[in-house]
Amino acid sequence: MGFDGAAVDYDRFMGRYSAGLSGAFADFAGVEAGQRVLDVGCGPGALTSELVSRVGASSVAGVDPSVSYAASARERYPDVRIEVAPAGALPFEDASFDAVLAQLVVHFMADPVHDIREMARVTRPGGIVAACVWDHAGGTSPLSRFWDVLSATDPSAPSEAALPGTRRGQLGEYLAAAGLTAIAETVLTVRVMHPTFEDWWEPYLRGAGPVGSYIESLDDAGRERLERTLRAEMPAAPFEVTGSAWAARGVAGIDR
Repeated sequence: MGFDGAAVDYDRFMGRYSAGLSGAFADFAGVEAGQRVLDVGCGPGALTSELVSRVGASSVAGVDPSVSYAASARERYPDVRIEVAPAGALPFEDASFDAVLAQLVVHFMADPVHDIREMARVTRPGGIVAACVWDHAGGTSPLSRFWDVLSATDPSAPSEAALPGTRRGQLGEYLAAAGLTAIAETVLTVRVMHPTFEDWWEPYLRGAGPVGSYIESLDDAGRERLERTLRAEMPAAPFEVTGSAWAARGVAGIDR
C-alpha cells in the first residue's frame, strides 16, 4: 500500500488533509479533557496532535503497524505511548480507554469488523469507538479528481472506491456488527488551498499510499504523460481541494 516510507512524505501527501479533519472528528467522537484516548493507525500523528491538545499527552496512546510512522510519532510526541501494532491486535488491557478513534484507517483493514471489535475490547463500557474514512466511493475525497483522471486515461488502474468503509453507511454497519450500540453517522469535510499545481502534484510523487504505489509503478514516460493530463484537467491555480469523509461512532457495551 505504500506506507513504509518516510513520515514526511505522508505528511506532505495526505497529512495536509487529515490534519484538517482531526478537529471535527475528535468533536464528533466527543473527546474532552479527563478522558484517556487511543489513536488507532496513528501514522505520523495528525490525529494524535489534536488528542494531545484536548486531553494531554499522558492521557493519549497510539498504535500503528508501520515502524517508521510509529517512530516519527514517538519523536514528535515523546510523552505519548506509541506502540507498533495492527488494529486487530491492540497491546492494551480490556476497558483501558474512554474513547478509541481510527482516522482514515478502516479502508486498509483486511477484516474491519474484527478490528473494530478489538477497538471495542479496549474501550470501557459506555465509552466511544469512532472511525472515519474518505468518501472514495462517492467521489468526494481529496483524491477523487486524481482517480477520475486516472480511470479515464488508464482503465486498468487500481481504485480506492471499493475499499472498506468508503461507501455511505458502511462504517455504521461495521460498528453494529462489532457489537457497538447507539450508532451515529455524519459527513466531515475539509478544504485545502493549493497555490500552484506543483504544490498539489509534488506530494503525489513521494510514494505514499495506493496512489504513490501506482505512480511509482510507472516508467518516466508514463509519469510525464499523467502529469501533462492532470495539468490540463485541474483548475487554474490557485485552486481549492475539498474532501469529505464518512464518520461513524458507537457506544461500547458491557458484553463484548
